[in-house]
Amino acid sequence: MLLREYVGAHLARRRRRPAKRPQVIIDREPPNRYILMVERYLPRRIGLVATLAILFGSLGLGIVKGGHVEEFTTALSDTRNALANTAGFRITTVGINGRKQLSQDEVLAIGGVNGRSSLLFLDADTVRAKLKANPWIADATILKLYPGRLQIDIVERTAFALWQQNGRLSVIASDGAVLEPYVSRRFLNLPLVVGKGADVRAHDFLALLDRYPQVRSVTKAAIFVGERRWNLRLKDGLDVRLPENDVGNALAALSRLDKDEKLFSRDIVAVDMRLPDRLIVQLSEDAGKARDELFKDKKSKKKAGDSA
Repeated sequence: MLLREYVGAHLARRRRRPAKRPQVIIDREPPNRYILMVERYLPRRIGLVATLAILFGSLGLGIVKGGHVEEFTTALSDTRNALANTAGFRITTVGINGRKQLSQDEVLAIGGVNGRSSLLFLDADTVRAKLKANPWIADATILKLYPGRLQIDIVERTAFALWQQNGRLSVIASDGAVLEPYVSRRFLNLPLVVGKGADVRAHDFLALLDRYPQVRSVTKAAIFVGERRWNLRLKDGLDVRLPENDVGNALAALSRLDKDEKLFSRDIVAVDMRLPDRLIVQLSEDAGKARDELFKDKKSKKKAGDSA
């Protein structure tokens, strides 16, 4: 009886107790807060980036299509050089060694160094490459001595000969490099070589010709024929046709003939040495007529003697 009353009282208390509400947890820093920040700020920044991209893209397209790339690059370079010069890196002293044919202004202009250049932004490799691209300059060394000294050492090529090709006359170096068109009389005493390929073959042939001063002293021009062999044009107009091979022996024989027989002083227009076992001499027109007349006289005298 007591147990039944206890159970009934307990059930009655539970029916009177209010039901618990579900617990609500408020997360003041949700785990997706970064996503919310991106969603909040992304549209505005995308618009800014897109605007800048369009602006710079239009500017670049205008520069390229308008043909102003070089002007833009120059202006940009001048701006940074001006800033560097203001900061104390102006080129105040320039030393150039090794120049003979080129002036100091020409060397600087070839290297792209001007009054706006700063030592800080001067690219030594670029200056060296520009200098070596000039045919007169075989090599160059560039030194930047901060804050304001530029040292340039160059190795110049030497004018070696005059080369005539297709009616054009050029000054060439010993390796055949064309240094400049022939416009200055200071190169007048250089040896003259003529013909295709003579520019690169001249060094070896003229070195061989120098061994025979008797011939070299009277030579006006060396003519390269068919890119195979040489002819000599002497100062008095005599043509000497040298063989393709054994040129040294031919020049030695020619030198002996002039020394012993005064060959170059005779009334002849050509000497043909192309055949190894003979030398053919072509007389001038006057000498040929005189020779014919001499033979006629000899024949007439012989006939008169025979008839007597």
